[in-house]
Amino acid sequence: MRSSFMGLETARRGMFTQQSALYTTGHNIANANTPGYSRQRVNFKETDPYPAMGMNKPKLPGQMGTGVEAGSIQRMRDDFLDLRFRSQNSKLGYFGTKSDSLTRMEDIMNEPTKEGLSAAMDAFWNSLQTLGTYPNESGARESVLAQANSITDTFNYLSGSLDSIRLDLEQSISVSVDKINTLAVQINEVNKEIGQVEPHGDLPNDLYDKRDRLIDELSQLVNIKVIKQPRGGLASSISEGIYRIDIVDNAGARLGTLVDETTTNGDPNEVSFKITNGYLESLQIGKSDPINTENFASGSLKADIESFGYVDKNGAQVGVYPTMMDNLDKLAFALVKEFNHIHKSGDDLNGNNGLDFFSDLTDYKGAAKKMAVAITDPNQIAAAADGAFAGNGENAYDLAEVMRKGFSDFTAVIADPSGSGTNINLKDFVQNNLKMSGNIKSFYGGLITSLGVTAREANVIKDNTETLMESVDYQRQSVSGVSLDEEMTNMIKFQHAYNASARNITVIDEMLDKIINGMGTVGR
Repeated sequence: MRSSFMGLETARRGMFTQQSALYTTGHNIANANTPGYSRQRVNFKETDPYPAMGMNKPKLPGQMGTGVEAGSIQRMRDDFLDLRFRSQNSKLGYFGTKSDSLTRMEDIMNEPTKEGLSAAMDAFWNSLQTLGTYPNESGARESVLAQANSITDTFNYLSGSLDSIRLDLEQSISVSVDKINTLAVQINEVNKEIGQVEPHGDLPNDLYDKRDRLIDELSQLVNIKVIKQPRGGLASSISEGIYRIDIVDNAGARLGTLVDETTTNGDPNEVSFKITNGYLESLQIGKSDPINTENFASGSLKADIESFGYVDKNGAQVGVYPTMMDNLDKLAFALVKEFNHIHKSGDDLNGNNGLDFFSDLTDYKGAAKKMAVAITDPNQIAAAADGAFAGNGENAYDLAEVMRKGFSDFTAVIADPSGSGTNINLKDFVQNNLKMSGNIKSFYGGLITSLGVTAREANVIKDNTETLMESVDYQRQSVSGVSLDEEMTNMIKFQHAYNASARNITVIDEMLDKIINGMGTVGR
């Protein structure tokens, strides 16, 4: 037979459970503006009915409900939206960093402006044309010398500035790797705490949120994959367990593991990198095999490495900044060699054979940084053709033509930069070894055009990725974010339910009062 006081217990349970829901609602409201907070809810669960199944159960028409209890307090989170967010965050980290890197290069190249290398080459060409017309004019000679110094200063500045940015990129790589390792340590510590709480049946929602915030931050640096590793003991069926975090490649295959269930007993696997001869050779996660940069999927770390320069799978040294510096070196080397050759074929104002106009270069590597004007006396400019009278300016026109004639028309013979001890044709070296085509003007124009197209593409993809990420984040916030309107509605709902349970106690109390104090008084 059921107890006369059974209704009081049912109402009490209702009050306590609604009270827990009110407290949780207050917690949500208090954290409405907390970054990374996921709203929580109380999962109501009916208590076991009366009577329980068994041979000795009382004869009743059926089981009666005994009330409600708070089964668990669960945070609202969608794993699929988290996966999409982190994927987009990794792409945004890559294209955002790539866009910034290319923008800095565009600022350095400063094209098309009056201060860029293209303008300096045009001014140098014009000064040579003027010298060809007025070879005896000191002003024309001074102008050629000034413009020559301007063009060498521009080459020096561009090479030095790009090299300085590379040093910044190397530091950025080091900072990113340190940040990855720091986040891995923090995630590993949170994993330890979660592993200590879950086996007792509790849900550490605030620790879950802290861990997800760290993982979101990590996903911007490198492409990761999160795998849940359930805990044993009395862990709840909705507990999230320990997170294993892998760094993955384009196909999603694991390159290495940062943290997992095994690292909770120690330290996470550290990421390290190796730079050889100014290029990043490989990265390594813990004691795993070295990873080539090309295997990385995305993330700001990969963008920095691609800009700084790395060794690809074939052993070649590639990179955005090294490639531009290498092309400037090729340009300076070809210009110096052919210009010096033409200059030495003419006569100066004193009737002497021309000397090297620019300081000679033995190798094209580093040519842009080493480029300098060798002569200081304007009268030493060999504007006249060989053996011609002092007022002749034919060689000045030939010098001007160096800026615009095709590489295939170069006539200089140079010592083989490989150190073979033989002489080779400059045009063959430029076309076959340096892979240059067109002429000095068009080659440089192609570099700037390619830079502009690449930078624009990176900016467009970055903007598109930002849009997609905002859309995913909006969807994620619609699930996990706190809506004050919704919480206020819930607060009123739980308050009314609490009041109703309290009123139920009052009704049962009045009923029991009638039974206890009103029955058995007949005949008194």
